[in-house]
Amino acid sequence: MTDPLPLAQALIRCASVTPADAGAQDVLAAALASLGFTVTRLRWGETENLYARRGTAGPHLCFAGHTDVVPPGETAAWRDNPFAAVVRDDILYGRGACDMKGAIAAFVAAVAAHPQGPGSISLLITGDEEGPATDGTTRVLDWMAEHDERPDFCLVGEPTCRAALGDVIKIGRRGSLNAKLTVHGTQGHVAYPHRADNPAHRLVATLAALIAAPLDAGTRFFEPSSLQITTIDIGNPATNVIPAQARAGFNIRFNDRHTSETLGGWIRATVARHAERFDLDLSCSGESFLTAPGPAVETLIAAIARATGVTPMLDTGGGTSDARFITRHCPVAEFGLIGSSMHQVDECVPVAELRALAAAYRAILEGFGV
Repeated sequence: MTDPLPLAQALIRCASVTPADAGAQDVLAAALASLGFTVTRLRWGETENLYARRGTAGPHLCFAGHTDVVPPGETAAWRDNPFAAVVRDDILYGRGACDMKGAIAAFVAAVAAHPQGPGSISLLITGDEEGPATDGTTRVLDWMAEHDERPDFCLVGEPTCRAALGDVIKIGRRGSLNAKLTVHGTQGHVAYPHRADNPAHRLVATLAALIAAPLDAGTRFFEPSSLQITTIDIGNPATNVIPAQARAGFNIRFNDRHTSETLGGWIRATVARHAERFDLDLSCSGESFLTAPGPAVETLIAAIARATGVTPMLDTGGGTSDARFITRHCPVAEFGLIGSSMHQVDECVPVAELRALAAAYRAILEGFGV
């Protein structure tokens, strides 16, 4: 089991397109049980989750990940069946090879090669990361808190590296705030605008105000926050009618200078300056967070550099991950494979990179003294 390839293939061959599990967590549970882990299966709704721990003392290092994958898309576009886990020219192909069944297999291989130390190793594996993320990591974390399972540090195995294994550790993520705005007006004839109230004009003015100036210039570890308009909809088939409503959607990826609450207040105040009647629906899928550099992050950097020969940079870019939930329970960082093929047709990982990740994870286990 010290070679991650067989387990990665076994996991990929389970067509666990979210929220289906297709036996993936059975495969993983069996592998972990054979390594001396106490495995607890946790199910909420349609979501299969797994928590496994070996050891009872500290320090306690947790590895977090997910066995669910995104749909393969048009399977005819794949060179092979996306769930066949074919190895060709020393490259493993299949949905989940990169994101992130390969990383799970690499961590298990690292544990298999690592003598049991004085501390504890655990795995928090969900089947709901690629889906709505409501019955997965958040529910398992609540269960862990109820059972006094609180890690000293958590490592998420999402693909983080850009060009070479070891070049990036993510120590935070931007927040994501989604807005749906409907501006109400008064319908009328375009030749008699004084008898109407054009909501499209008010919507355009509102959007112009929202994007008129940058939200900020970024911070030490975060790039500038970004507001992007995603849709503008009126749906008016007539050329001579002022519409009664105009709608828009936009998303803000925000850094640690903001919260969803402060941004929501700013959005509402901006809209109110340009529209008397409107509906605003705001939803935040995660606040921004940062695991400040310190001993744990320095341990990660040193271990990865020792194993890969590459000194990683600290980064907070990209989308959201389940680390946004874990940060409320313990310090967290992310490190995994090169992410260039994730969610793509012919998703893949070189077998050598998979094995190198297992070696890096073993170095991390040694560094944390577990």
